[in-house]
Amino acid sequence: MRTLIRNGTVVNAGGALAADVLVDGETIAAVTAPGLFDTADRVIEAQGRYVLPGGIDAHTHMEMPFGGTFSADTFATGTAAAAWGGTTTIIDFAVQTKGTSLLSTLDKWHEKADGRCAVDYGFHMIVSDVNDQSLKEMESCIDAGVNSFKMFMAYPGVFYATDGEILRAMQKATETGSMIMMHAENGIAIDELVAQALASGRTDPVEHGRTRPPELEGEATSRAIQLARVTGAPLYIVHLSARHALEAVAAARNTGQNVFAETCPQYLYLSIEDLAKPDFEGSKYVASPPLRPRDHQADLWRGLRTNDLSVVSTDHCPFCFVDQKELGRGDFSKIPNGMPGVEHRMDLLHQGVVAGELTLARWVEVCSATPARMFGLYGRKGVIAPGADADIVVYDPVARQTISARTHHMNVDYSAYEGMEITGRVETVLSRGSVVVSGGAFHGREGHGRFLSRELSQYLV
Repeated sequence: MRTLIRNGTVVNAGGALAADVLVDGETIAAVTAPGLFDTADRVIEAQGRYVLPGGIDAHTHMEMPFGGTFSADTFATGTAAAAWGGTTTIIDFAVQTKGTSLLSTLDKWHEKADGRCAVDYGFHMIVSDVNDQSLKEMESCIDAGVNSFKMFMAYPGVFYATDGEILRAMQKATETGSMIMMHAENGIAIDELVAQALASGRTDPVEHGRTRPPELEGEATSRAIQLARVTGAPLYIVHLSARHALEAVAAARNTGQNVFAETCPQYLYLSIEDLAKPDFEGSKYVASPPLRPRDHQADLWRGLRTNDLSVVSTDHCPFCFVDQKELGRGDFSKIPNGMPGVEHRMDLLHQGVVAGELTLARWVEVCSATPARMFGLYGRKGVIAPGADADIVVYDPVARQTISARTHHMNVDYSAYEGMEITGRVETVLSRGSVVVSGGAFHGREGHGRFLSRELSQYLV
């Protein structure tokens, strides 16, 4: 099957140009001046549209166990929703529990995902139990195409790692060329603040934000950076939410240290005011790190422009309001942590283009090209170029839409952006040359997505 996408504006991280794109089978065969090809098995008219490399969401949690329940999207429903929003690759997290091996964990996540995904997928590995065996198994994970390892300075008793454990894992990352990813919040101090809040009768969802202050994200980020400096390990800070953490990242990058960071749309658009909504509505916005005061948002947009924030991911981890978020009524610490978002990332970041916060090229860079390079996929993914996988989004930049749970495709009963009116809409999506979204309908299938065995970070080799 040869597909011709004609008369569009191709936007890569390097800029935009008027061009036609010829797809042959699963890959891009040519990017040419308009009109050079006039026939194909299928022609997609892209006049007045952007033609983008498919989005890469490098931080999702499908079917993730948390707080006695599981995130509501399966790999089937979550990847279909991703496709609706122009994301054609996800990188999810295999979650090691204490007392288990990394390799058995990886096998378990393959069982969840293989044969069920609508778009291509890879894995990071959450390392919860640092010991001689798990450090050795990091090497085996790398051989299996999983070369980024997430650790937690938060959640004592569940995922928390001591500074010594983090140091040992970072030493292994330095040895192997792999990437340490860090959830940077001071979990020991946070747990004390949570206990004090509950003891004084402060139980509402907004207390989730008040007991996880931005200073404790900044402190943990600084500590992680110093451990990475001591060991020589590359460090990727996940879901950065606060200016205090951003300042630490920027300072490290200014010295040439291999420190990278992502943020998420919720930190660019939502705030602690949402956590304070009455009638337990604030529970819908409970995630960690928490939503911050609005005055942090300008700093995050600036960080995206300066490249101190390199990637925008979603941390997609949806829990339904009914029966799941409600587990924390009367005790905010029992609200499952996580929010939906995988479907709306590309659209929400396009609002940054509309508002003048980002250029077109930077939009593509933070949503596709940089995550591809960061996690060893660039060339296959993240670019409209001959030889790349034909993961392509045809995007209408002037269409208007309203985000709502009534119309989204994520398996969750609310939207964090309910009623938000935005400009721009995904019109057509190709995944490896197959049309998965077109004409307001889903044409994909469960099992189309393939596991991506990733190379080492292309920023480090």
